[in-house]
Amino acid sequence: MTTITFVRGDITKQHVDAIVNAANSSLLGGGGVDGAIHRAGGPEILSACRDLRASHYGKGLATGRAVATTAGRLQARWVIHTVGPVFSREEDRSDLLASCYRESLRVADELGARTVAFPAISTGIFRWPMDDAARIAVETVKTTDTSVEEVRFVLFDEAAYAAFTAQGH
Repeated sequence: MTTITFVRGDITKQHVDAIVNAANSSLLGGGGVDGAIHRAGGPEILSACRDLRASHYGKGLATGRAVATTAGRLQARWVIHTVGPVFSREEDRSDLLASCYRESLRVADELGARTVAFPAISTGIFRWPMDDAARIAVETVKTTDTSVEEVRFVLFDEAAYAAFTAQGH
């Protein structure tokens, strides 16, 4: 049984086996959580992402998929990069957002990770409404068969923390 916990704070400071990065499809860094993870983790993460682009992901990582690299200087062992969908009022893309969580847990299982920290995927520049993103995230983790013992949602601000904790009860 996976324990779900909620923390308000900085995902780059978490002592977990794997930190999930809300990456862009290029895997080459960006803003928000992606930029923070690359800055805190150092050049080792970018180097590993460049290697992935050169080998298996020449066109980038598809939305809803996940792949792991070293965590560089972070206190985790791995970073699991996943590409969240951009929110759309015209098209229901909820399945792609749920896939980010399922695929990240699948990769965590392959790595043998027992503790995983997730951000609120797609809620920044991709504009997914926080309450809906929280519902999808928590519901997906609860219903995904995984060996991960603890999923920790690390929320940057009070609004995100409130939205996620409301789903956890």
